[in-house]
Amino acid sequence: MTATPPEPDAPCNPGILPGIRLYVEAPLAAGATVVPSAEQHHYLRNVMRMPAGAAVRLFNGRDGEWLAAVEVRGRKDTALAVTARTRGQTAEPDLWLCFAPVKKARIDFVAQKASELGVSALQPVMTRHTQVARVNLERLRANAVEAAEQCARLSVPAVFPPRTLESLIGGWPAARHILLLDETQTGIPIVDTLRRRSDARGRPWAVFVGPEGGYAPEELDLLRRLPNVTPVGLGGRLLRADTAAVAALACWQAVLGDWTAPTHR
Repeated sequence: MTATPPEPDAPCNPGILPGIRLYVEAPLAAGATVVPSAEQHHYLRNVMRMPAGAAVRLFNGRDGEWLAAVEVRGRKDTALAVTARTRGQTAEPDLWLCFAPVKKARIDFVAQKASELGVSALQPVMTRHTQVARVNLERLRANAVEAAEQCARLSVPAVFPPRTLESLIGGWPAARHILLLDETQTGIPIVDTLRRRSDARGRPWAVFVGPEGGYAPEELDLLRRLPNVTPVGLGGRLLRADTAAVAALACWQAVLGDWTAPTHR
């Protein structure tokens, strides 16, 4: 029995590829037909007014990125005919963001920027000083999806249900390293600290960001006792929780992540 050869990738030229990218759940392969969601149909037909034959890019986190042509099948029916692959699926850093939820607009910001910065999972964590009692997971994922579509990444972060800090670290996998934002830390800058952890490049990591007001002392004690924990500070300025998350992720990506790898859009 002859194996089917892999689909060839189309040339990846940012100057000619269409700018619209959509995340879909369906499998992607040459000749496949994808039915967009109601929201995607509205966006393509009523917002962007895309005619039949117009090209879009699709990705699903498994099969790489593909070109597809819009098929108009009536006022309320649109299909996407998959044609050629533009990029094969590549591995991305295994990086979680474990963060105390913040208020509505700022948690949207966290989801968007964390997705742009390449996290593989968003884990809301309820701590002693967390001021938000409920997290809208559907909205969190929608923000992550939209950011992934816009920033040309090939996957969307997983969105986990909120957990208490004690529950989360009670079953913490020892192999996953932790970058703990600890405002009591002074001295060695975060970038220098991360450079000293070059031995952990390519390993699973998680960035822990506390709530407004920081972690309670007993919570910091629990976190510091975990294996493979690297506590760091973020300098002399007091940062908001959402700003601290973005700053830490940027530092991690610059030192241990994939920012130095070649990219294609």
